Amino acid sequence: MTSPETKSSNLKGKVLRGITVYWIYVAYFTLVFAAFTQFRRLILADVGITYANYGIALLEALIFAKVIMVGDALRLGRGLDDKPLIIPTLVKTVVFTLFASTFTLIEHGVKGLWHGTGFLGGLTEFLAKGSAEILAGALILFAAFVPFFALRELGRAFGGEGKLLALLFRARDKR
Repeated sequence: MTSPETKSSNLKGKVLRGITVYWIYVAYFTLVFAAFTQFRRLILADVGITYANYGIALLEALIFAKVIMVGDALRLGRGLDDKPLIIPTLVKTVVFTLFASTFTLIEHGVKGLWHGTGFLGGLTEFLAKGSAEILAGALILFAAFVPFFALRELGRAFGGEGKLLALLFRARDKR
């Protein structure tokens, strides 16, 4: 039987690992969203419009990192472990893009409640952006998820994220 100290130690380890993974995800998504924000800024500057909304990139990264962790807890996209790595990578990319898009709709609905326009008012405001901008946002998310899930699947294939991180960030033996 496990002692209370062992259970506490295991819980601390899981919590620490969860926090570490969350911040790694935040760092990745912040870089990706900041790059797209910079791209948008440069395009708009070309037509004389000032845009410097880098705080949104960080805020979205904080939200999407948590959305990924919730999706993982719900075991979205599981059951493809025996397939070639490209299959679970693409399936998870599509599933999590749809899952994150659903969260985006809910977020805007809640924002509408917060501002007093109601849930549908928030959705209507979001949809008023137009299909091109909404589709572009989903495409950016899809593009961000492809390498994200590819690396996660590679880590799983190597026997866990720890081995892949060791390969990527530790010095190798000279032979």
